[in-house]
Amino acid sequence: MAWPALAHGDDAHGLEPAWTFDPWIVVPLGTLAVLYCLGAARLARRTRRPGGTHRRICLYSAGILTLAGALLSPLHWLGEHLFTFHMIEHEIVMAVSAPLIVLARPIGILLWGLPARARMAAGMLMRAPLMRELWDRGTSATSATILHGVAIWAWHVPIVFDAAVTNPAVHRFQHLTFFATAILFWWALVWRSDYGPAAWHLFFTMIHTSVLGALMALAPRVLYVAQTQAAMAWGLTPLEDQQLAGMIMWVPAGTIYAGAALTMLALWIRGSSERKAQNV
Repeated sequence: MAWPALAHGDDAHGLEPAWTFDPWIVVPLGTLAVLYCLGAARLARRTRRPGGTHRRICLYSAGILTLAGALLSPLHWLGEHLFTFHMIEHEIVMAVSAPLIVLARPIGILLWGLPARARMAAGMLMRAPLMRELWDRGTSATSATILHGVAIWAWHVPIVFDAAVTNPAVHRFQHLTFFATAILFWWALVWRSDYGPAAWHLFFTMIHTSVLGALMALAPRVLYVAQTQAAMAWGLTPLEDQQLAGMIMWVPAGTIYAGAALTMLALWIRGSSERKAQNV
């Protein structure tokens, strides 16, 4: 059995898998879930065809549930002991939860979940020139790809990653950065880009994250000392734990980006064929 882990903060964690109830995570997730439920209910009462939002509700629910599973379930507890599971947690946040939420386009429904005055104030804030400019710049494909890539590489600098592992405030900020830049990235590619450029940005992201994963997997020595310190109690050496984490970023996560890129390419080819058929 593993000894109590001190990772992700100063509070010792038990020897058995357990759920994590960090108020800094539970409260925002709960608020987003409640607002969405209220907004969906209000819109259902106002529209003649409430079934039109069922797909979006399913996508958003899946995104929030996978996000909660990554950050609150025993997977998070395992990530406090093994780098391998910590990497799985991060990949779920960035490559599963974020695209599901983006596909749901939840902003409108979330606004309807607010009280009338708060909804009007939020709408005015979102329409303010400065906010619109920031959003437009942040969700351009190039900017979003760079921001997301910088966040991934910067947080995986060994000294920075170990600082996040041992400091709860830094660790929360790491998760927020991963999730926020992933939302910008997927929103830019799904809703603001043509299929061809979106595929290129996805392939680029697949390549640079695969390179980072390969560097971790093929490193001849342990780079993440604090994160891998409990690996021996789980039947792995620290280097093996790091190698497995790198392989997860390299192959499974890379496969998600590659699959999304191929989907974009297929849509681009189909659109080109349809346009040619219309011109004939």
